[in-house]
Amino acid sequence: MSDSSLPALSALPAADRPDVAARLRDALLGASFTADGLLELLGAPAYAALARSETVPAMRATRGDTPLELLVRLFLLQQPVPYARVADVLPVEDCLETGWLVRAGGDELAATVDVRPYGGPDGEDWFIVSDLGCAVGGAGGIGSRQEGVVLGVGGASTTLAGITVRTPVGSALDLGTGSGIQALHAGRHATRVTATDVNPRALHITALTLALSGAPAADLRQGSLFEPVRDGETFDLIVSNPPFVISPGARLTYRDGGMGGDDLCRTLVQQAGERLNEGGFAQFLANWQHVEGEDWQDRLRSWVPRGCDAWIVQREVQDVTQYAELWLRDAGDHRADPAQYQARYDAWLEEFEARKVKAVGFGWITLRRASSAVPSITVEEWPHPVEQPLGETVRAHFARLDYLRDHDDAALLDDRFRLVREVVQEQVGLPGAEDPEHVVLRQNRGMRRATTVDTVGAGFAGVCDGTLSAGRILDAIAQLMGEDPVLLRDRTPAQVRLLVEQGFIEPAD
Repeated sequence: MSDSSLPALSALPAADRPDVAARLRDALLGASFTADGLLELLGAPAYAALARSETVPAMRATRGDTPLELLVRLFLLQQPVPYARVADVLPVEDCLETGWLVRAGGDELAATVDVRPYGGPDGEDWFIVSDLGCAVGGAGGIGSRQEGVVLGVGGASTTLAGITVRTPVGSALDLGTGSGIQALHAGRHATRVTATDVNPRALHITALTLALSGAPAADLRQGSLFEPVRDGETFDLIVSNPPFVISPGARLTYRDGGMGGDDLCRTLVQQAGERLNEGGFAQFLANWQHVEGEDWQDRLRSWVPRGCDAWIVQREVQDVTQYAELWLRDAGDHRADPAQYQARYDAWLEEFEARKVKAVGFGWITLRRASSAVPSITVEEWPHPVEQPLGETVRAHFARLDYLRDHDDAALLDDRFRLVREVVQEQVGLPGAEDPEHVVLRQNRGMRRATTVDTVGAGFAGVCDGTLSAGRILDAIAQLMGEDPVLLRDRTPAQVRLLVEQGFIEPAD
């Protein structure tokens, strides 16, 4: 199928009729068209398959005639349903008038958009609106090559929502809002939410998502990057799941940034600093190039704007062939003409070769506006499993940086610490050996880090209950081990700092 033969995007429901959205929301909730209701109806396997855009199990599970089955076929499976049955469940004439539904021939009706239940972090019943057939965003083989298509919630969307710091703020900016999922989350803890997108269709769909979810309206502005932000306007929180794909050209608005290489992500990060209030966070998902002869960590450090602390985590790396194949499949190019697929594949590799790119990294970037004279920039690779949500973990990371900056070694030893909950100790060695080869402290929550410690470090962490100062604990350890307490105090603060920095121990106060 050529791009020119793709069907036109459907007309969208009216975004200026919150009264109809409210009635539609009440009807959907009344029929248990919620995340919990879907799970109960479909069962775990079919529910999980639907999240992968596989509809056959859900089709088999909705062959009955209950209101919930009808709504699943209508809004999730894009199947026409009889007018008379819909009229028993939804405010049909209102939905027809405002464009949520259209006549599909005969006495049947069809949906104009995908409406997908989404459970909020505190049990809220939200609904994410997206273009038909595009409810699951990201590299899952959406197969839509239409430039203005708006995707729903995918793995990238939920990852960003999970890592975002959720402290109450006065203002939040969702840059590149798409279907509005980040704006929806921000509305829970921000007094004012601004959402931007270069695609006017995305702004329209965001308005529908917020209205149908019963959430406050956002200030919607069209434009690229920070263009829609007014001169001097700053925010307490900026989030963005940008079109970060490094591609030759900009075929798809939802994923291709339209700048060379990783310039869009770099520009986004570099321009964010001046848009943050003091203490404010900016959090992004991003791709970055691994260039021959260049340290990728140095590349990312150069992106961090002045006046900001940063924590950058690389979660995955793909070689250029894997990366090209991933995003060619995302657009459905593998199902197109073989010669066209090969030409596009070759264009990706040609672009990477010209830029001397050997691999592409994916991960999270968090900035925090700070007044410190010496900013802290942490760039690390962490491909291991983590426990979402991580927003509190991110906030605590920067709080620990502040603590360590404010405490020299003498102050550190005068303070009291406690072992963080869910940290366990593992001893590794040969069976029957008198002493372990090494001791590992492991977190069972958050980043789930593990660190190897020596005998002193293990003993120190095990005694930290907030009662004794670090110095007094070390003095006791020195006495038990027959060491000079002064020498032990001199060589241990670096290990204590590491345990604090990585979140194994925390100040007792």
